[in-house]
Amino acid sequence: MGKSKWLRIIPVAFVMYMLAYIDRINVGILMPYIQEDLNINASAAGDIAGIFFVGYLIFQIPGGILAAKWSAKKTIFILMLLWGICATAAGFVETEGQLKAARFALGVAEGGVWPAVLVLLANWFTTKERARANAFWMACLPVSAMLMSPLSGILLKYFEWETILFIQGLPPIIWAFVWYAIVKDQPSEANWMKKEERKNLLAELATEQNKKVQSEGYMAAFKNKTVWGLVIMYFLWMTGFYGYTLWVPSVVGTLTKDPVMLGWLTAIPFTCALIGMLLNSYWSDKRMNRVQHVAIPLLIAATSMVVGQFVSSPALQMILLSITAIGVYAPYGPLWAIPTAIIPAGVVGAALGLQNAIGNLGGYNGPKFFGVLKDMTGNYHAGFYFLAASLVLSAVMTLILGRFITSKNESKSILTNAKRNQIS
Repeated sequence: MGKSKWLRIIPVAFVMYMLAYIDRINVGILMPYIQEDLNINASAAGDIAGIFFVGYLIFQIPGGILAAKWSAKKTIFILMLLWGICATAAGFVETEGQLKAARFALGVAEGGVWPAVLVLLANWFTTKERARANAFWMACLPVSAMLMSPLSGILLKYFEWETILFIQGLPPIIWAFVWYAIVKDQPSEANWMKKEERKNLLAELATEQNKKVQSEGYMAAFKNKTVWGLVIMYFLWMTGFYGYTLWVPSVVGTLTKDPVMLGWLTAIPFTCALIGMLLNSYWSDKRMNRVQHVAIPLLIAATSMVVGQFVSSPALQMILLSITAIGVYAPYGPLWAIPTAIIPAGVVGAALGLQNAIGNLGGYNGPKFFGVLKDMTGNYHAGFYFLAASLVLSAVMTLILGRFITSKNESKSILTNAKRNQIS
C-alpha cells in the first residue's frame, strides 16, 4: 500500500514515544542519587517512580476521545509541549513532595498520548498493516532504555540529577514542532503522497470503515467479565514489568559505583529485550499463537528473577537480569492480539482502553511494593519474589483467557461445518 506513509508517520511517532519513555527510564537511573539527596527510603522512592502512573490513568480515555473527535495530531502536539514543561519543571524541585507533584503532572500529560497515537495509526494504516505499524512503533520502548541508560549515566558524571531531569525534558518540546510540521491527521491532507497511492489507501480505509462494527461503549466493556480478566492480567504484568524496569538500575548499581558504567551496564538487559521482543512477535505471527508467546516469556522472567536471588557472580547476575528483560518485554507484540480474539467486536475498542488505562496502575503497584519490601528486609530479594509472583499470576490469567480463544475458534468451526452440511 505504498512506502511513503511508513517513512513519514512511523519514524516521527517512534521518536515521539521514545522521548515519552525517557521519563520512565531516567528516574530509575537517577533514583539512588535522588534518594541520597532528598534523604528518602526505598518506599518513598517507589512512590516517586510509581505516582506517574496514577496521573497517567486520568487522561487515557479523554485523550482518545479528543484525538478521534478533534485531531490526533494537534492533541499529541499539545500534550508533548505539556509533558516537556512538566519534565523540565522536575529539574527545579527541592523536596520529595514537589518531585511527586511534578511526576504526577507528567503522567497526566503523557496519559493521552498512547490512545491518540492508536487513533492516528487507525487513520493511516489498514487492518492488515496495523499490527506491523504497532510493532514498529512499540519497539521504541526498549530502544529508549538502550539509549537513555548510557546517556543518563554519562550526564551524571557532569551534572546533578535535577539538571539531568531539566535537560531530558527539553527534547519533547523541540520534537513537538517536528511532529506538527510532518504528521497529518488523514491521508487526504498529505500532499507528499502520490495521487494514486492516496486514492487507493482512502478507498481501502473507507471499505473497512463501512464494515466496522458500531461500538457498544464503555458500559458494555465494564459489564464484560472477560474484559476484567484482561485488565487483571495486564495489571499483574505491568506490576512486574515496571517494578523490574524502574528498580533494575539500582540493582546494577550494587555492581558498580561509576555512573557511566552504571548506564552502560543497564543498557545490556534492554538491548536483549529488544531482540527478544522482535523475535517473539515474529514467531507468534508465524505460529498464529498468542497465548503461549505471552505466558511462556512471563514464566521465564519470573524464574530468572527468583534464580537471580541465589547467585553472587556479577556476570551471572547480568545474564539473569537480561533474561528477565527478554521475558517482561517479549509479550508486547502478541498480547495486543488477544483482546480482539476473545472480545466481541462492538466492545473491543472500549476493552483496550480499559485494559491500558487501569492495567497501567501496575506501574505504581510494582515500584511501590518493591520499595516497601526493600525497606522491610534491607535487600532486594523479597521485592523480586513479589514481582515474580505477579508475573506468574499474569501468565496463569493469560492461559485462562486463552481457553476463550479456543472456545471461540471451536464455535466458528462448528458453524462453518454446519453451513457446509446444509449446502451439500
